[in-house]
Amino acid sequence: MILVLLGTQENSFERLLKEIENAIEDGIIKEEVIVQAGHTNFKSSKMKIMDFISPNELNKYIQKSNYIITHGGVGSILGAIEQNKKVIAIPRKKEFKEHVNNHQMQIVENFNSCGYIIGIQDVEQLQEAIEKVDKFKPKEYVSNTKNVIKIIEDFIDK
Repeated sequence: MILVLLGTQENSFERLLKEIENAIEDGIIKEEVIVQAGHTNFKSSKMKIMDFISPNELNKYIQKSNYIITHGGVGSILGAIEQNKKVIAIPRKKEFKEHVNNHQMQIVENFNSCGYIIGIQDVEQLQEAIEKVDKFKPKEYVSNTKNVIKIIEDFIDK
């Protein structure tokens, strides 16, 4: 199963779902596709599309998925790589009115250059990324949150 995460942004990311549907039609994607679409209003008989998924249910889908296709949101990317999932990430873009600016391009590029994800900049690169995902070995993500909390606690204790 492939999980697609579009986050909770109030802008549509229909371009990505159209490209996923094309990949299904072209036989590139043969697995079941589950989509958390947020505010993207897209109908397809080829995917199971839900607007929003509860955190518990989302976690179950992440665990079951073979890999995740997501927008360039930090929360969606981190939620997946913290569970050691392979991720293909594509940024929402301002020019398509998918976001207020292009910060997701940098987020995707940074996670990609660190080796955590397969980051692409355009939906047209999706099929190529899907063909690479089986052999992709992501770098293990190690959270630094505990270290940051310890530094803050030590500072407060002084």
